[in-house]
Amino acid sequence: MNLHPLIEARELTVRFGGLTAVDAVNAAFAPGELVGIIGPNGAGKTTFFNALSGVIVPTSGDLFALGDRLTGTKPHRYAQHGIARTFQTPRVFAELSVAANIDFGLQFAGRKRAASWLLKDAASILHLIGLSAQAALPAAAITPSQQRLLEIGMALATRPKVLLLDEVAAGLTEREVEAMAQLIRRMRHELDLTVIWIEHAVTTLLAYVERVIVLHQGEIVLDGSVQDVVNSALVRDIYSGAAALPHGAIA
Repeated sequence: MNLHPLIEARELTVRFGGLTAVDAVNAAFAPGELVGIIGPNGAGKTTFFNALSGVIVPTSGDLFALGDRLTGTKPHRYAQHGIARTFQTPRVFAELSVAANIDFGLQFAGRKRAASWLLKDAASILHLIGLSAQAALPAAAITPSQQRLLEIGMALATRPKVLLLDEVAAGLTEREVEAMAQLIRRMRHELDLTVIWIEHAVTTLLAYVERVIVLHQGEIVLDGSVQDVVNSALVRDIYSGAAALPHGAIA
């Protein structure tokens, strides 16, 4: 990797009592990458994201963003370094309007950081994520799939350099999953983002990302291309031969 990483984990370990959820993980993410993270339930994917975004403090190891050591600092320091994330269950302000939710993100961190004209204000962000028509509605009144889009919009409002997406396709219809994947690729290109995407919809993820990290029992067992993953007997064993990794998954 020729470019200096925007975000890097070094020997990152997270333990909960006697359980090691993330075990000495080393991973670096360069500007403009679209990386997928896959693994069976309990592999440590969300715990890894929680550490990368400052939600939890690692037991050992280090985290760096833009070359600065962030280990042990508060989540807002990660946001200041251009790291934004979504959660498996969308976290929106249900009583506020859709537009006000976006405005919160802008006020929280976004207005202090230069950004693409596509993120200049709430209206621009709502247009990008396809929620302009819902701007005045309370967030509680829009559909679950629209709430997922809104949470992405709130993350974009902080004008990040790195966007961590945690299972944004969960609960969506096949058509909505495809639209979400296309939005993710568009955001990466048009906003010059590094996108790190955890997903259970593995077939969709493999069709859109360029690099894949496979986690199993808290360890990285493969970090390579989509083709590497599809051809990996080890990955197929981990998924117990499930049809989650069909050869036709590659776009």
